[in-house]
Amino acid sequence: MMHSLLLPLMGTLLPFVNGINFPFESTQLSESDTLQNPSLQFGSTTTSPKPYPNATGSCRNFPGDASWPSDSTWAGFNTSLSGALLKPTPLAASCYPGPSYDSAKCSFLLNNVTGTTRIYNDDPLTELAQWTQGGTCMLPVAGNCTVGGYPIYVVNVTSVRQIQGAVNFARNRNIRVIIKNTGHDFGGRSVGAGSLSIWTHYLKDFEFLPEYSQGNYSGKAVRFGSGLEAWELYNYMEDNNITVVAPGYTAVGMGGGWILNGGHGYLTSKYGVGSDSVLSMQVVTADGRFVTADSETNEDLFWALRGGGGATFGVVTSIVMKAFPPINVTNSALAFTTSTVSDVETFWQGLSIYYRFAKKVNDAGGIGFSYVYPLGNNTFSFTTTSTLPGMSPSQVNTLLKPLYTDLNRIGINVTNPVDPPTTLYGSHRPTIGDRPGNARYRSRLIPKANWADDALWNKTMAAIRSAIEAGYTFHGTLHSPTLEVAGSGRDSAVNPSWRRAVMHSMLLGNQPVGLTAQEATDADTKIQTYMNKWRELTPGEGSYMNEGDPGEPNWQQSFFGDHYPRLLEIKKAVDPSDLFWAQTSVGSEGWAVKVVDGYPNTQNGRLCRVSA
Repeated sequence: MMHSLLLPLMGTLLPFVNGINFPFESTQLSESDTLQNPSLQFGSTTTSPKPYPNATGSCRNFPGDASWPSDSTWAGFNTSLSGALLKPTPLAASCYPGPSYDSAKCSFLLNNVTGTTRIYNDDPLTELAQWTQGGTCMLPVAGNCTVGGYPIYVVNVTSVRQIQGAVNFARNRNIRVIIKNTGHDFGGRSVGAGSLSIWTHYLKDFEFLPEYSQGNYSGKAVRFGSGLEAWELYNYMEDNNITVVAPGYTAVGMGGGWILNGGHGYLTSKYGVGSDSVLSMQVVTADGRFVTADSETNEDLFWALRGGGGATFGVVTSIVMKAFPPINVTNSALAFTTSTVSDVETFWQGLSIYYRFAKKVNDAGGIGFSYVYPLGNNTFSFTTTSTLPGMSPSQVNTLLKPLYTDLNRIGINVTNPVDPPTTLYGSHRPTIGDRPGNARYRSRLIPKANWADDALWNKTMAAIRSAIEAGYTFHGTLHSPTLEVAGSGRDSAVNPSWRRAVMHSMLLGNQPVGLTAQEATDADTKIQTYMNKWRELTPGEGSYMNEGDPGEPNWQQSFFGDHYPRLLEIKKAVDPSDLFWAQTSVGSEGWAVKVVDGYPNTQNGRLCRVSA
């Protein structure tokens, strides 16, 4: 196969000047720049960097080490970045005693953050899962406030040159580097103690391309900076009368972990996951070089970037994606609770009917977005929305009629909407904000095989039921991004389990403020007993890393499936020194965070080789 011939060549990635998409990409680091500051020297993908004097070879340098850069070195680095280097303080520090205490700011954070407030989205440190940075400096106030697992420095990048400088500085100085887009991250990949963060949030350029050819594709396309958020892209869709595969939650960044891990949304069963639509990417790799990755240039890197995970192979600066004709989506909502049915067994029977029927929604090109909430005292609520692209309200009503007939038959009195709302998919969206929480995700991709066998289906629903009855929230997103749906984008690193899946099943536990390390360990042990039942019923399948568990057992198989060996080869070829590291990312098994307080799966500690 072609990829086996390409791997030996990947020690020299091919730069591609014509691949520059936006002016910020034409501003690049030069060899003459590196002569003025040796810390910015370009690297090599064939040799590991030489450590600076006193560097701790088995661990990344850490504040307080003799080899940690001096203040004057950081100042010189900032000068080389034209002032883009930040040393921010966690927002929540305004609520804790100390030099950052600010009662007005604290009151705003506690009382005035709404769904349109951008203070967290536009913050250089915030990751939306608070617990991943070590349980310090959290809101509401509990314990103490330290930097914890947050990075020490952040480069607010607005040019490729700044990204190259940050990559080279971190590699040459043996400093942990992380990549943060929006911070819409539940697994700790946007934080890291003692690290230098490359923040791509403001790379928001956009252009519609009425005609574009790449490989075997010829048609409409869009290109955009990696920091563009979904709500911004939806607005561009309406302006240009097009459709682009995008996240359903509109505060998610287009060019970060969402697309690099595959990326699901409203169109997953119709056009595939987000990475299936990618035609080209611009990337800064671990040697500091700026390269193009597409079906004809750096093909192995292109394959890996589409589904092989974020914070692993390089810093994506811009992306070209397919654009489709405008399309309407029709949404039909359904909800019932134990208080609206005759008894709890009828509730569970109704759930089984819905989830088994939902495969027909997938097969029609639609998705389901559902939650089951435990309310206490053996009471529960269920809500879902079926979203059907390209179908009229009457067609959706007809499609769902058998579902409602079966629910009515067992005594669940719900009415099939006659005229469910339909809207333009690519329509203007409002500015959206977010705020950190403490949900921890565990997930499993459940395949078609579990729908095809009655006995296996009943066991699957029983396993889901037992987890919900134990007090966990269940979140089921139903979609089928098959190889057929993926089309020309099918040859990629997307987890093979996605191609067989009907439902992305998530179990949400709360990691509350003030939880001790032992309590967190005990809570994880408990929830794993339920997750193990799901795993037993889905042998050989996996999980979606963006909404998966950073403590996932056998994560190589779960998150990457049979693609893992090839991905690991590519990782070793393009990043031999493991500069880019994130928990459960490709090649990460060689390193581990020495967590300072024993709090499991957080990033509050020094990153060291596992043998250290």
